[in-house]
Amino acid sequence: MRKWKVSKTIQWIIKLFIIYLCMFTAFRIATVILFKPKNISVLELAPSFWLGLKYDLRWISIVLSPIIVLSIFKKFSPFHSARTKKAWTIYLAIITLVIMFFYGADFGNFSYNHTRIGASALNFKDDPYEMFRMVWESYPIVWILIGLGIAVFFAAQLFRRTHGTVDANNYWHKFEYKRRWYLAALLLMCWFVFGFPNFKPLTRQDAYKLNDNFKSYLALNPFQNFITSLKQRKPDFNTSGAAKYYAIISDYLQLNPSVNNNYERVVMPNSHSLESKPNVVLVLCESFSMYKSSMSGNKLNSTPYFNELCKQGVFFNRCFTPTFGTARGLFATITGIPDVQMAKFSTQNAEAVNQHTIINDFDGYNKFYFIGGRSQFNNFRGLMSNVDGIDIYEKGKYKSPEINVWGISDRDLFAEANNVLKQQNKPFFAGIQTAHNHRPFMLPPNEKEFTCEKLDKETLAKNGFESQAEYEAFCYTDFCFKQFIETAKQQTWFNNTIFVFVGDHGVEGESGSVYPKVWASHRLNDEHVPLLYYAPALLQPATYNYTVSQIDVLPTLAGMIHQPYTNSTLGRDVINQPNIFHSAFIIHHDEGNIGMVTDDYYYVKNVNITHEELVPVKDGLPALTPYQSDSVKRRLSQLTSAFFETGKWMLVNNRKK
Repeated sequence: MRKWKVSKTIQWIIKLFIIYLCMFTAFRIATVILFKPKNISVLELAPSFWLGLKYDLRWISIVLSPIIVLSIFKKFSPFHSARTKKAWTIYLAIITLVIMFFYGADFGNFSYNHTRIGASALNFKDDPYEMFRMVWESYPIVWILIGLGIAVFFAAQLFRRTHGTVDANNYWHKFEYKRRWYLAALLLMCWFVFGFPNFKPLTRQDAYKLNDNFKSYLALNPFQNFITSLKQRKPDFNTSGAAKYYAIISDYLQLNPSVNNNYERVVMPNSHSLESKPNVVLVLCESFSMYKSSMSGNKLNSTPYFNELCKQGVFFNRCFTPTFGTARGLFATITGIPDVQMAKFSTQNAEAVNQHTIINDFDGYNKFYFIGGRSQFNNFRGLMSNVDGIDIYEKGKYKSPEINVWGISDRDLFAEANNVLKQQNKPFFAGIQTAHNHRPFMLPPNEKEFTCEKLDKETLAKNGFESQAEYEAFCYTDFCFKQFIETAKQQTWFNNTIFVFVGDHGVEGESGSVYPKVWASHRLNDEHVPLLYYAPALLQPATYNYTVSQIDVLPTLAGMIHQPYTNSTLGRDVINQPNIFHSAFIIHHDEGNIGMVTDDYYYVKNVNITHEELVPVKDGLPALTPYQSDSVKRRLSQLTSAFFETGKWMLVNNRKK
């Protein structure tokens, strides 16, 4: 450096650049070690590392540019005085703390959601109590904080050491202070920030051009993903796009196409509807992934009891939720509308939470909602309050003890619900929202009847489970279902009751042992859940192998009951509505992917970049000709856009009257 008489500050900046680049690269390597899917080789990740390098150079430049900018004025240089040296060292320590914190939070998020942390994490800022407790109970926070403190301490020492090394090596080397070095360095950093390598700023969407979720997330660092996804926090209620696609939606819903923008249809009882005015118990099952269950053929046989219930009821083995997440799943089930807001949950948005629901057409019913924790979490209460006269049972109303952040155990939740329902002397609708199959995966400390086989990590991983704790939680869910149904069978209300079980969402994971590889690679496991209507005294057992959606749950249920109802949503009666096109809309908010899954194919496109893909979801399908492929893509593309735009319209135009 002496040969070119480079400023001490510039020399230090170069060393800091190398340190941070090594740090970012180490985190990216850790992501590969911890989360890389088995079907992706390390060599295939080279484009992710190259793109990731450019993202890292951008953010390192953003971090270090204040030192360059202020050092243009000599008195602010880190080598001007002991005070400036200390100030810039503290600045770097704080920045390093933020970096470490973001990556720690990102790893925790990746372990559950298999996505980089984004602005959607801010959805939980209104529920800090639940979030803090969930993190505290799920992860060794004390040790993480100790490790974080140690890492920041050593980083600060490294910064001081490099500063001292630069100062010592240049002690006898005196040269004139020249601003051109700082201006040149600043110009280079502006190049990294605003346009590398072709003077075009990198965007979050550039990562998704890699056409693989893991490869895309590996390239992105948490800062790029978080900051650039903030713009999605603002709700997008496009009320004009729906009109463009009305003809497509009217055909899909079998509406009268001559009446523009009218989605409302009054449905009269059919010849197969039940005149007994049955009770309804709707169970929203936390993280109830189909591929982890016995119904899929999973060798671990985690849900043997529920599997038997499915054989005795009306079972749909190809049900998909519109998206991932409990709040969005509850919204879709209750309203019949997919939550198409990109970041913020519709349950948390005052403009969208007020919604019509078919439940209000259940005339003469007492209505209940049971949740083990607080109904205020994600504003579940706000959504469920659309149900007229609903009685909400939550934390504080139960005698059973809390076991974790989500309140009482699922077993106790079902028992508490049964104690209320057995006292009813008129028909009732009861929603029960389970939570046990969610982190922190804690069994009740006083549970003595439940047992679960201990399995090695390899066996668990091969069959879709990340840990013994997750497997036990899944098995415990089945155990709780058994306790609930067997207890209900002893009650007078059982024989005139329809039990509806549907997963709120699935969980991404290895499903290769039961489904084609595309289910994992395209994250269909995130949305694939069981759907069961169980009423042995009322319904003839049947298994349906065609594709349905979570938004179809209530219209299909209403079609079983001898009572008129008004449907003004995208949901359909998938049993009594003939000649319908079997499909389900899916949206992956973080990636900006929207698509339709059918009995044979999954079509997906991106709302931010020009990209579409058509993949078979069954093995052994005949290869499509280019003409056939284009035809299928064209139809599903139009239907996907119609669902997306109509969903945005319905969020603000399907209000409760």
